[in-house]
Amino acid sequence: MLWRLRRSGEIEIAVVHRPRYDDWSLPKGKLDHDETAPVAAVRELAEETGFTAVLGRFLKRTEYDVAKGPKTVDYYAASAGEGRFTPNEEVDELRWLTPAEAESLLSYGSDRRVLREFTTLPAGLTTLLLVRHGKAGKREEWTGDDDLRPLSEAGLRQADALRVLLRTFGPDRVYSAPRLRCVQTVQGVAEELGSEIAHESLLSEQTYWQDPMAAWDRLLGIVAEGGTAVVCSQGGVIPDAVSALAEHGGVDLPGTKADGVASKKGSVWLLSFAPGEQGPRLVAATYLPSPMPAPEPAKH
Repeated sequence: MLWRLRRSGEIEIAVVHRPRYDDWSLPKGKLDHDETAPVAAVRELAEETGFTAVLGRFLKRTEYDVAKGPKTVDYYAASAGEGRFTPNEEVDELRWLTPAEAESLLSYGSDRRVLREFTTLPAGLTTLLLVRHGKAGKREEWTGDDDLRPLSEAGLRQADALRVLLRTFGPDRVYSAPRLRCVQTVQGVAEELGSEIAHESLLSEQTYWQDPMAAWDRLLGIVAEGGTAVVCSQGGVIPDAVSALAEHGGVDLPGTKADGVASKKGSVWLLSFAPGEQGPRLVAATYLPSPMPAPEPAKH
């Protein structure tokens, strides 16, 4: 869902008219082959509205039936960047409206429910992207220093896919536990930004458990700096850190199972924070599985 601020500070929402259906809706579209929902969202917003976008928190998943069968749409809050609308085959009119005006114009209840979810929290939240490193060679098969155990070929593919996924959230700096596999996972993101990766020893498994509270404080300190940070850590850290931040913020984590908070290799926790009297407070959390595309078929 594309939004922007008026000069007055008031929020306005992009609502589009689709001539094929003669309806007013929130911009949406279909995934291309091997495309993740965040990447598709940014691409479709640009194609339908002409505006670049930076994604924020996950809003809602809607499911409904169309002529070809069930359809699922994932919505993210998306801050509008540069752009200019040009009528096209899919969209012939775009209106920037206040949330109340948009709700009155939208043709579908599902879109109105997405809009209402957006208005439950402030628009300008701070994003932290907490990444678990990609697949590495097996620990028992590595004879060197474990800190230097590198990503496997599958892990390198995960890193490439993560670079594309994380780009949609507009990161501006990168942090990593000082482990080669962690650094390699987010190296492509840092290279695109033209920046160095800041090493955070508190976020490595070896150091984290010596003083978890210090690590939580460091994560909140990164958030307090503003912008959008990418932080890469390990499986022995992320579930506990996310649980602690969620408990502090009063957030129910989605999809939490009896075996704990999800944190598979190459996955991301999309964490959204609002300012509070005692510092940043987690207000929304979404788990994004590894975006690694399916393996290419073998050539004969």
